[in-house]
Amino acid sequence: MTETVFIEQLKNQTRAAYSKLLDDYEQKVFATCISFVPNREDAEDIAQEVFVEVFKSIKGFKENSSLSTWIYKIATNKCLEFIRKRNTKKRFAFLQSLSGNNFAIDKTNYFTEMSHPGIILENKETSETLFYAINQLPESQRIVFTLHKVDGKSYQEISEIIEKSVSSVESLMFRSKKNLQSLLENFYKNEN
Repeated sequence: MTETVFIEQLKNQTRAAYSKLLDDYEQKVFATCISFVPNREDAEDIAQEVFVEVFKSIKGFKENSSLSTWIYKIATNKCLEFIRKRNTKKRFAFLQSLSGNNFAIDKTNYFTEMSHPGIILENKETSETLFYAINQLPESQRIVFTLHKVDGKSYQEISEIIEKSVSSVESLMFRSKKNLQSLLENFYKNEN
């Protein structure tokens, strides 16, 4: 079945098309969600929201990009929406301040999924520290870093998802690495 036919079936909201959508994208969307929000229950909830949004919005899909790019864009936006809401409530904090002497880590057990295939680290504490540091990056850098380093997307794919040029994606990736390096150096310097 061609993508055009599949999209047409989705627009007609057939059960078979929805089943195929889940078969083809369920694991991929979940992997993206857990990359941004490393808690299984929240990632599952967000992934469900993604599919509801896809099915609800498919009639407005203009096919300016591939179906997968459009789905990843929805998944990324849903994850960021969740993170913004969570940050607004101030439930989690990584650093008290960037200029202070004490860097307190919130030791909650929020980060439950440290066996994500894109993240292979020595231990859970290192993983938690890395995810906290990633969440301190400016949003555009966090998106690019997560999609590239955690989800394994190419710069071209990321360019299509976030609707920026490949050179902008490369620049954001460079800055995210620099900022992460600085955040982690400051953290470990203050830990000792």
